[in-house]
Amino acid sequence: MTDESSPTPVVWDTKIAVVLREDLETWQKLNVTAFTVSGIAATVENVTGEPYRDASGVTYLPMFRQPVLVFAADGETLSRIHERALRREVPTAVYTEELFVTNNDEDNRAAVAAVATEKLRLVGLALRADRKVVDKVVKGASLHP
Repeated sequence: MTDESSPTPVVWDTKIAVVLREDLETWQKLNVTAFTVSGIAATVENVTGEPYRDASGVTYLPMFRQPVLVFAADGETLSRIHERALRREVPTAVYTEELFVTNNDEDNRAAVAAVATEKLRLVGLALRADRKVVDKVVKGASLHP
């Protein structure tokens, strides 16, 4: 018997994924997740919904329309995931070890610009693409516990 009041599950054509290096401190994982998904929110049209409003009429910022899946991987796997994303031309936000010691956007961009792609010391990345493409790109990572 089905519950007629249950909402119909939505199957998304796209997937948002964050992959974190598994040896990070908790505060680092949270920071990397927040920073990398902001790149998706800032650049992908219609990825966020409408603003929220509570019963008292207070308005809140909009959020993503779809779930964000967070994965964990060792450094080597994270590098392979990055390579796959680049090969498939999937727009990707990256966070490197150096960004933990910078304190502004200009220094962050300079820190990434100073290192060749294959030498980036990645600690995390975020991407959004067709769900099947994302599944292939993040292969080897596991859902974060």
